[in-house]
Amino acid sequence: MDNTYISRVAQEDFKDARRKAFFSELLDTLRRRPNELLSFDDVRMRLNIRAQRYLGHQTVPLANIVGSEGRYSDFDRQFLPRTDAIRNRWSNIDRAMIQSVALPPIELYKIGDVYFVRDGNHRVSVARQQGALFIDAFVTEMVVDVPLEADLSVRDLMLKEEYSDFLEWTDLAELRPDQRIEFSEPGGYLQLVRHINAHRYYMGLERDEEVPRDEAVGDWYDSVYLPIVQVIREQGVLRAFPGRTEADLYLWIMDHRWFTRERIGYDPGPTDATTDYVAQFGRRSLGAAVGDAFRSALSRLRLVPLS
Repeated sequence: MDNTYISRVAQEDFKDARRKAFFSELLDTLRRRPNELLSFDDVRMRLNIRAQRYLGHQTVPLANIVGSEGRYSDFDRQFLPRTDAIRNRWSNIDRAMIQSVALPPIELYKIGDVYFVRDGNHRVSVARQQGALFIDAFVTEMVVDVPLEADLSVRDLMLKEEYSDFLEWTDLAELRPDQRIEFSEPGGYLQLVRHINAHRYYMGLERDEEVPRDEAVGDWYDSVYLPIVQVIREQGVLRAFPGRTEADLYLWIMDHRWFTRERIGYDPGPTDATTDYVAQFGRRSLGAAVGDAFRSALSRLRLVPLS
């Protein structure tokens, strides 16, 4: 292929990528999905980085690259170009790839299961436009305690920040490595801290001595949090609360357990408190209530004599 033809193809590829970027933004807006790339600096500042290590040369899934260190405003979440200002650079990379010119591996930061481009944003964009699924990269990992997945959004990042702070305060990731406590809305971790402080206080009263924080955190997790979560799993409670998490349900059930104890004079325990909460507030119980109301209204209509 001659250079003029290849240059024309590269220019058309860029126009096609820009058209896709327009429709992608429109579709993501309608579906309320994140369309923007994440800023690496923003993510790094929000999370507690426990360590940094060089992983060397790796082959990385392009779909897991969700952000950039410095060019996050030039591309959308699919790494499609958001501005004509990068046309020449983008087309030059595309032309080189069409001619099978060997390009150096890109450089990435890894946090959790996602990656951020340190160098090579245009190569990622062109590779995705050409239908590639993987790319070679030199990877440096930032070690964190909270999980990050490829569908991470700016809103999710706020929750991850709270989760990261909670783990730093409690050291629960070290005390119970299998833990995973995630909320669907902000504010839940602060309530967990209050639960832990109250649990530590009552442990101290029972022993008549101060309880070390690590011991109180571990005991709260084992004897208070996990029993509720185990009942939630055994009873399939999340099916009755779509879009919610085990941690959401834990807080609601604990409140319900407290009010129930105030009403009946004794602690109903995790199983009865969970069962009663689901019966009163679960989706199926609300659906049943609506069904009962409809049937009741229908029966009343049948009792009205026809004129």
